[in-house]
Amino acid sequence: MAKRIAGLMLLLLLATIGTEAKEKGKTHERMPVLAWYSIPPNETTFERYQEMREMGITHSLTFFPSLESLKKALDVAQQAGIKLIVNCHELRTDPEKVAGALKNHPAIAGYHLMDEPGISLYPELGDWARRIRSVDSTHFCYVNLFPNFADSVTQLGTSDYRRYVSECARQIPLDFLSFDFYPVMKDRLSKSWYQNLEQFAGESKKAGKPFWAFALTTNYDNDHLTPQTLAAMRLQVYSDLAYGAQGIEFFTYWSATSTENPSSEDQRGAPITAAGKRSVVYDRARQMGEEIRNLSDFFVGAKMVWVRHAGKGMIPTGTVRLSKLPEKVKVLDSGGAPILVSLLEKGDNEILMVVNKDFLNSINLTFYGDESVRKILKDGSTVPASAYESTLELEPGDAALYLMPKVLPSK
Repeated sequence: MAKRIAGLMLLLLLATIGTEAKEKGKTHERMPVLAWYSIPPNETTFERYQEMREMGITHSLTFFPSLESLKKALDVAQQAGIKLIVNCHELRTDPEKVAGALKNHPAIAGYHLMDEPGISLYPELGDWARRIRSVDSTHFCYVNLFPNFADSVTQLGTSDYRRYVSECARQIPLDFLSFDFYPVMKDRLSKSWYQNLEQFAGESKKAGKPFWAFALTTNYDNDHLTPQTLAAMRLQVYSDLAYGAQGIEFFTYWSATSTENPSSEDQRGAPITAAGKRSVVYDRARQMGEEIRNLSDFFVGAKMVWVRHAGKGMIPTGTVRLSKLPEKVKVLDSGGAPILVSLLEKGDNEILMVVNKDFLNSINLTFYGDESVRKILKDGSTVPASAYESTLELEPGDAALYLMPKVLPSK
């Protein structure tokens, strides 16, 4: 009997030690994940919205032909636990009426005004947003901006991309900024993507507004991956988060072809096919969604302190090379492989991110930190970084995350 009691006490002790060593986040905040072109209006069912939620989606954007069809979708979305960024014909013609009719619905998140406007449209969009906010000041208005490679004459309306972003923040009453860029090609990254993240994150910070950014989950031309890989999604999502993004947007959720909708782009290989069936991308996006959900406590409300790039050869245009490590990090070495290193700040802690910028190959990452550094695992828990070997494989496009208490300034 004594041996049995001693054995039970030992098991209890080990369980307690394990709990202390493997800590989880405590705030349970959820990073918004938006599905663009999600469920078509004629597919509005609880089962469809539940299926989307199971992929990790929290917010949905679909274009509805009428206010009545939109109301039906809001009711169904509420049952499934999804929020809608609403858009319908009447929102443009009578925004006060739509805002008045929808503002008290539990499933509304905000109002979609326009995708990729030129700078000349900002005054009109500002007036439109103020008309909505005069009736509903609780829910946000949403505008998504062009990437930095857009034509300065026919699209941006200015040759200064930073001005394009800053004027949007100044002229339109928005709670957050958003832009799209789909940088992962079949065998390379777009050269101006990280410059765009630098520009957008910088202007967002100056404006005092958070920003949301995209990850491609479909294909619209022959240069991009078909189907989208988990590595490609990870590289986009973790790079966005490294620059401080406070929302992730998937383009798109449902496949549509230009034959079915002549005004749309030709989108193939999305999580849900044009026939309404799940593709292999659905399962990959669901895994990505699970990682975002598990790690939300570390990223929601986090502020980007700095982002640096490292590796042999040239770093991306407009970025800064890593030259100094945080005080608690003694060694950080990728063997010359291209990496992104970000320092984020949240509460009493700092979060160090290392992103493998190669979405085709794994790298070996060597990391040494002092005894206070904890490794953040994909399930959202943390363990002492010293529990792992100093050199570990970092998969294509993946991120290694470390939690460190802030260094207090010396008196």
